[in-house]
Amino acid sequence: MATETPLGTPGSGAAADAPPRREGWLTTQLDHYVNWGRKNALWPMPFGTACCAIEFMSVVSSHYDLSRFGAEVVRFSPRQSDLMIVAGTVVDKMGPVLKQIWDQMPDPKWCIAMGVCASSGGFYRAYHVMQGIDEIVPVDIYVPGCPPTPEGLIHGIIKLQEMIARGETRSQISMKSRTVEEQRGAEGAARRAVMALEEGRARAQADAARGRPA
Repeated sequence: MATETPLGTPGSGAAADAPPRREGWLTTQLDHYVNWGRKNALWPMPFGTACCAIEFMSVVSSHYDLSRFGAEVVRFSPRQSDLMIVAGTVVDKMGPVLKQIWDQMPDPKWCIAMGVCASSGGFYRAYHVMQGIDEIVPVDIYVPGCPPTPEGLIHGIIKLQEMIARGETRSQISMKSRTVEEQRGAEGAARRAVMALEEGRARAQADAARGRPA
């Protein structure tokens, strides 16, 4: 079975399709429907390096038909993808390539480590093999197995969709915090601009009282 990355966020035990909370109607409804659209429109970016990639091919084929879950639009361009599936062994030489592809993907984005080699290095306890891709990219779902079955990968994708619907993935949390920080920065800049304007007016009034030109 796939394993979720624990984040310690509130509401982790809530159902994936539970109705949104009603504190602020517009905000909660908007978040709910945006996350609903995200979870049903995943565009995978496969990063296959070993036998796990063969199992991924069967997942997107007719027998298992990943399109039933809205995640069949496979794109080999990182700028058109939001779900990276690392299927296979990643050596240290390949690490910078994986990181560059991850950085080119737009937010929000998610990552699945498919198989033990991508999750922990597998049986390659060697200096040249990365002992888990979470050394360089954040992982949302770990799918165990050597290689994992197609059913295992589908289960992992379903678990990721449930996390996306609840807004509990790393990318969604970081986007929310970044939005809050940007809003605070904009409010601070606005306050500083108002203070500077008021200081300029006070200075002009003082100069006018002394009979000097502003």
